[in-house]
Amino acid sequence: MAVRVKICGITRLQDLHAACAAGADALGFVFYEKSPRNVPVETAATLLRAMPPFVQSVGLFVNAEPAFIDAVLKLVPLDLLQFHGDETPADCARHGRPYIKAMRVNRDTDLLKCAADFEQARGLLLDAYVPGVAGGTGERFDWSLIPSSLAGSIILSGGLTPDNIGAAVHQVRPWAVDVSSGVEASKGIKDAQKLAQFIAKAKA
Repeated sequence: MAVRVKICGITRLQDLHAACAAGADALGFVFYEKSPRNVPVETAATLLRAMPPFVQSVGLFVNAEPAFIDAVLKLVPLDLLQFHGDETPADCARHGRPYIKAMRVNRDTDLLKCAADFEQARGLLLDAYVPGVAGGTGERFDWSLIPSSLAGSIILSGGLTPDNIGAAVHQVRPWAVDVSSGVEASKGIKDAQKLAQFIAKAKA
């Protein structure tokens, strides 16, 4: 079964079209002002209207106020929410939308406990732990830290590129992969050739 691919940090219509044409299964939109990939709510609403059928929209939030998330959802009908901060299971569930929970992984991370705590999540997204940064760093973590019992259900992220995605899928066997900086020409701007290479190699 081919791995699913999410392209995160979409900010432009041409990048949306390039990702979808290359076979992306999901697109991520960042609603976090500190991120260089932050997208205004009105822009995100316009982008979602251009999405083709059967491609999921994912909204990324980091310790956002519930009122802000609700305001986004009124204008942007996201399919999935992605929480990248210190949110509790109750925080993630309160909006009545399916969600995924991001975990920043280092040797002290108990992923089995995380999976148990967030059992209502559609999946866990595993990213590299970089102090003081919520994600999108382009750093990878030690994939051997992923328990074999979880590998087939997780979303692998962190430092993935067209050059290493084949090895990542072969070694980890994740349900899905997530990439942002690894397919960019500059922060927030995707490279269509890298997008196509990444998705093709991931699904091969």
